[in-house]
Amino acid sequence: MKYALIGCGRIATNHIKAVTNNGLELAAVCDSVPENMESLLAKHGLEKDGTIARYTDYEKMIDEVKPTLVGIATESGLHAKIALYCINHGVNCIIEKPIAMSIGDADEIIRRSEEKKVKVSACHQNRFNLAVQETRKALEDGRFGKLSHGSIHVLWNRNENYYHQADWRGKWASDGGALMNQCIHGIDLLRWMFGDEVDEVYGVTRQQFHHYLEAEDIGMAVVKFKNGAIATIEGTTNVYPKNLEETLYIFGEKGTVKLGGTSTNNIDVWEFADEQEVDSRNRELQEATSNVYGNGHTSLYADMIDAIEKDRRPYVDAVAGRNALEMVLAIYKSQKEGLPVKLPLTDFRSTDMAGEFDV
Repeated sequence: MKYALIGCGRIATNHIKAVTNNGLELAAVCDSVPENMESLLAKHGLEKDGTIARYTDYEKMIDEVKPTLVGIATESGLHAKIALYCINHGVNCIIEKPIAMSIGDADEIIRRSEEKKVKVSACHQNRFNLAVQETRKALEDGRFGKLSHGSIHVLWNRNENYYHQADWRGKWASDGGALMNQCIHGIDLLRWMFGDEVDEVYGVTRQQFHHYLEAEDIGMAVVKFKNGAIATIEGTTNVYPKNLEETLYIFGEKGTVKLGGTSTNNIDVWEFADEQEVDSRNRELQEATSNVYGNGHTSLYADMIDAIEKDRRPYVDAVAGRNALEMVLAIYKSQKEGLPVKLPLTDFRSTDMAGEFDV
């Protein structure tokens, strides 16, 4: 299957690993900065591979290479525009988070991909973590009983050097803040585990330390789900001196689970009323990861390849990407208005927050 990667920055190495692990044909890479392409390929020993074309113009690449699948790993503000171009040309897409920066663009990606019969996967790779998969299976098997409440805590560090590595970071049009960039994976897991159907979100965000940015470095929210469960969100890049944890709690009438580690990759607590053979093994489950992005890209790519070949929906589809985006935008809107926000959101974008933290 012919593959092309658009965007060769920080996260791109995980996409190249997934491409290699799944035996895809890496036909082309694209980045507006040629040096980014060369350093990425060199990192994987591919710099001398004459079969990999280099492009600085993604439209030209799509038109000439005609890949079956593309990965979109550019700055966030460009995701929707690039995805819509690919979809219009019949190319299947894996879109890094967030899938878009506005509800309108996310809805258009869903509408147009269905119209063109093109597969779109939102790159929420942590759904494939072993700990997450075991928890999801217990949930689908009804082992929790009625859900009471839960929470996601993304307690990370991002210093000034990180933001200076790429000038698009921390800006409303191209990135958003801690919730949109760093915490959206955990927010995705929380919403997915609690049934996706959200009634209301009340959120507060602040810019405590990163005053050289436009957006927030801390956000907290209370979420009311339509099934009666409630949950909290805590997301920040203010933890000193380094990443602390990404932790998901789920409390039900017959079960309690705590997923921990730096990216919900470990099971810290696993207790159920109906003790099963798998439980003792799960209590010891710890999945080693080389970075905070985890190991899920390879599994997400494998699922996408299978979805294309079998003409089915990807496990993490464009609707999942929209749902995670909607949660973040709802918190933003709540901060802006000082009121709880009812879902679904029909029209809100990250740039509606412009000037929120201006002194």
